[in-house]
Formats: sequence, C-alpha cells, structure tokens
Amino acid sequence: MQSVCIYCGSSAGDRPGYVELARDVGRLLAARGLRLVYGGGRVGLMGVVADAVLAAGGEAIGVIPQRLVDAEVAHLGLTRLEVVESMHARKARMAELADAFIALPGGFGTLDELFEILTWAQLGLHGKPCGLLDVDGYYAPLVAWADLAAARGFVRPVHRRLLMVGTDIDRLLDALAAHQPEPVSKWADLAREA
Repeated sequence: MQSVCIYCGSSAGDRPGYVELARDVGRLLAARGLRLVYGGGRVGLMGVVADAVLAAGGEAIGVIPQRLVDAEVAHLGLTRLEVVESMHARKARMAELADAFIALPGGFGTLDELFEILTWAQLGLHGKPCGLLDVDGYYAPLVAWADLAAARGFVRPVHRRLLMVGTDIDRLLDALAAHQPEPVSKWADLAREA
C-alpha cells in the first residue's frame, strides 16, 4: 500500500475534534510514507488533511473538477493537482491513483464517493480495501444500517465485509495494509457465497 484516498468533508464540521482528527490522519500518512490522494480542495477537512500531509513532508495529490477550480476552492500548494472535467472523472481518477480508501466525517459527497467505491468492489471492479473512520460515533448509524442491510438480505455478508470500520487511524491503516480481497469469480457465484 503506497497511496490512500481520503474522502472527507469540504466543511470542518461543528466540533474541533474533526479538525484534529484530519490533522492526525495527514501527519500519520506522511509518517508512514503513504501518498495522499483526495479531492483537491483547500477548504474544510479536505484542506486540513492535505496541509498536514504537506507540513509533515508527505506527498499530496489532488483531483478536482474544473468547476471547483473556477469556484476558487482548489488547493494550489499540493505536490500535484490534476484538473478533470467532471465529478465522475474525479472519482474514477482518484480510484485509479489510490491503493486504499478511507472516509472521515463528511456529508453527501463523502458518502457518494465511499458508496461508489464500495459498489465497484462489490462488482469486482477492484480489490482495494475500503475503510470508515468512525469518530465519536459519527458513523455509528451508518454502520448499524450496513449491518441491518446484511441481516435483511440486501447486502451479502461477503460484501458487508468490504467496509472495514475503525475508531483508531493507526489500527485502520494496519487493517487496510493487511487486507486480502475475497475472491469472487463472477456475479452469478455471489448467490452461493456466504
């Protein structure tokens, strides 16, 4: 694992702990020699993570649509900033550049990115690990829903296991690095998998 895509809020949230978490994540990525891949913004938790990576001597690659560059939210001090045409292109490029994915607290966009990358894993389009960093129970209702969806038969157990959940970034990064994808040979075989 050489690069980690971080999905997180373009806002800082209502608690100082979210900002401190983002700083800790950025510092730890740099300390572990892991390249940050993210949405390229300078605002909110996105900007905090990138700034922390850069301040600690790490590498930060941003991928941002032209529309957000025009809105002046692009982080211009990154190791590399790639400007793409659309949000769809942004998500595809971040997925291409990253070896693993982690969602920090965020809103609709964060969940959109997380669920798209999980869906791609479910369909066998990639075997990269996906994590959710749950701070102060922020994602507890989402994790409970994922468990309920699996219990009610809407998400197969093999797919529920695609989302690793942790409350400690060190341990979550260790779990992502140790990840071995479960083989799924074709969609029809999923009905037989537990």
